Amino acid sequence: MQDKSIFQLSRGEWALVGITIIWGTTFLIIRNALDVTGPLFFVGLRFGSAAVALTLVSLPVLRGLTLHELFAGSIIGLSLLGGYALQTFGLQTITASKSAFITAFYVPTVPLLQWLFMRRAPSRMGWFGIGCALLGLIMLAGPDGVSPGFSTGELLTLLGAVACALEILFISYFAGTVNVRRVTVVQVTVTALLSFSLMPLAGESVPEFSWLLVCSAGGLGLATALIQLVMNWAQKSISPTRATLIYAGEPVWAAIFGRMAGERLPFMGLVGGAFVVAGVLISNLNPRRKGKEKKSA
Repeated sequence: MQDKSIFQLSRGEWALVGITIIWGTTFLIIRNALDVTGPLFFVGLRFGSAAVALTLVSLPVLRGLTLHELFAGSIIGLSLLGGYALQTFGLQTITASKSAFITAFYVPTVPLLQWLFMRRAPSRMGWFGIGCALLGLIMLAGPDGVSPGFSTGELLTLLGAVACALEILFISYFAGTVNVRRVTVVQVTVTALLSFSLMPLAGESVPEFSWLLVCSAGGLGLATALIQLVMNWAQKSISPTRATLIYAGEPVWAAIFGRMAGERLPFMGLVGGAFVVAGVLISNLNPRRKGKEKKSA
């Protein structure tokens, strides 16, 4: 039997690559939609659309919803709210490209949280891959004018990145003990309800009707439904560290789509993107695996 290529991706990993490309388009869409709506209403409408879509296609399996799945979906939904709401608030004052770069700093956060809460340290190659990805992200962000101090928008986006890291960790923690479709419905529903309920506390009102808002939130809602289903399915067999390294390609795609919208990516940005991709490839290397196979032969 031939050994699998160290650079060959599994079906689940290719699926995560696909949703990472979709993610890369969302920053510009959200940035434009915020001209006609507040952050919490947009997040609520986006995840509300996702909840309706997922509920319609998941009715047969929702009858088996358990308390454990309700708890898991609520915890994931809370982290989803933190990640997306803080990111959206940040996009009110910073560019889409800068938001993508800062959000991507959740890459080194996941293995640290995984080590802290799950006592599961990444392999040496995993750490090296994370280092390459982080270096690439710094090089990508540098040409965009990242300053030593954080503005309010940048700080909110950074806090949102930590929430995104928690979301990935929670999904992996619960993935093997829940029904993917039921938990996905719960998490997007919880995110939508919490977002709408927090609007009065943030002093945010319902905006006037806008086709830009409807199309943006509705389209992203359907994309969100697909993304959450794929994440929950794929991370049953993919570690948080591996998943996060794949997600590290998000700012690269965001930069590509930003360039298509008129933004320029300097040479150092291109080099940074190459380092991010290198980090994903390096994470596939596992020298220990070959040694174990020889011992068992």
